[in-house]
Amino acid sequence: MAGLDDREKGFEKKFAHDADLKFKAESRRNKMLAEWAGGLMGMSAAEVEDYIKAVRKADLAEKGDADVIRKVMKDLGDKNVKVAEAEVVKKMHEFLAAAVQQIEGAPKS
Repeated sequence: MAGLDDREKGFEKKFAHDADLKFKAESRRNKMLAEWAGGLMGMSAAEVEDYIKAVRKADLAEKGDADVIRKVMKDLGDKNVKVAEAEVVKKMHEFLAAAVQQIEGAPKS
């Protein structure tokens, strides 16, 4: 029975580790998305820093990416920046892939 307990603990550790990596990657993706959108909107460096926080906060509103997409699209629209939703989604995918690469390439602590 000790073998089953060890196996169960191993699965629990892997699940927690995977959830942590997913959170970190999505947070980094949201940062890159906010920097990209902030640049399109002509924000200053300080404004972009605040915008990064706002986009990350928006991601906590609901499960999935719809909340982030809605926020960025609304903000772009409010600044009369014409970007298709498909472009925002494409950027999110690109930034997520880059975030995962960065995290996986980071030295282990």
